[in-house]
Amino acid sequence: MATPKFIQNSTDFHQELKQRVNQYFIDRKKSSTGNFNLFFKAIFFFLTYIALYIHLVYFTPSTLLAIIECVLLGCFTAAIGFNVMHDGGHGSFSKSKFLNKMAAVSVNCLGASSIMWNMKHNIIHHTYTNIDGVDDDIEIKPYLRMCTTQKRYWMHRFQHYYVWFLYTLLHLIWIFMTDYQKYFNKRIGSVPIKKFSVKEHLGFWSAKVGYAVVFMVIPIFTVGFVQWMVGFLIASMVTGFIISIVFQLAHTVEETAFPLPTVDSNKIENEWAIHQIQTTANFATKNKLISWLVGGLNFQIEHHLFPKVSHVHYPAISKIIKQTCFDFNINYVEYPKMRQAIASHASYLRRMGKAD
Repeated sequence: MATPKFIQNSTDFHQELKQRVNQYFIDRKKSSTGNFNLFFKAIFFFLTYIALYIHLVYFTPSTLLAIIECVLLGCFTAAIGFNVMHDGGHGSFSKSKFLNKMAAVSVNCLGASSIMWNMKHNIIHHTYTNIDGVDDDIEIKPYLRMCTTQKRYWMHRFQHYYVWFLYTLLHLIWIFMTDYQKYFNKRIGSVPIKKFSVKEHLGFWSAKVGYAVVFMVIPIFTVGFVQWMVGFLIASMVTGFIISIVFQLAHTVEETAFPLPTVDSNKIENEWAIHQIQTTANFATKNKLISWLVGGLNFQIEHHLFPKVSHVHYPAISKIIKQTCFDFNINYVEYPKMRQAIASHASYLRRMGKAD
């Protein structure tokens, strides 16, 4: 499938929105990148992550404590991904290009490839959100049917039940299978990826080998294979579940759209900014703890419209974006509570599992 195009400047919405948000930072003399609070959070998450790893691997805690620490390790893996890697990958963690690069490549420490993440997430997902055949985030076939244009199988009638277990496997599948599929197939979904340089090949393999040594070889040597396997599965499944829930609540709920390009022109019948709003949803935006833990990804509309703005500013600019959407009569999808978004996601999957 050729990547579709968007209608250009069909309204003044995007231009007006950028002007209002830019004016917010000018008026308050603020940088749009991260601040002290973000840097403190990043240091706290990394130090705790390292401490948990060292205690689990070198101090052999009791079984109950080890299980608790593995769960926490999974939580902090997701938290680093949300709060540090994600902002760094978009160049919004810091004014410093070096710090942004360091934050972005932290995903290598979590088992994934920063090179593949950049192409899959920053380029493809952020451009072609919820477009079947292009956006790899909704390609979970044949196990899940995420939109009406995907083929329905008999098992999909139960997908709103078994989906929660599948979500626990995301991290494992990501680091051990899909990264390699993309690398060897030289494409992400239907989209070809650019030819890797020698440096990028070395970066991909060094990240994978480094993760295997630190999180597989060393723990097996120090605590034994069975203990490592149990602990690794607990941590990775917790990570996968948290990541899946946060990402899916942002795009696959009852009120988000899944547009397709027109057959003749291969164009999406909206400009890019409006497409992002129609395919994205917010949740629990008044809950400061959730916002802090998930790196502002519950403000997903703000993130998709302004990915180069750090998540620490999303609560403030969300008011501007919501008002601008109201002024231009554009629906702004938001679930006040996280549980409401989860219920909507389950209801949506149930509907996708039924015969059309």
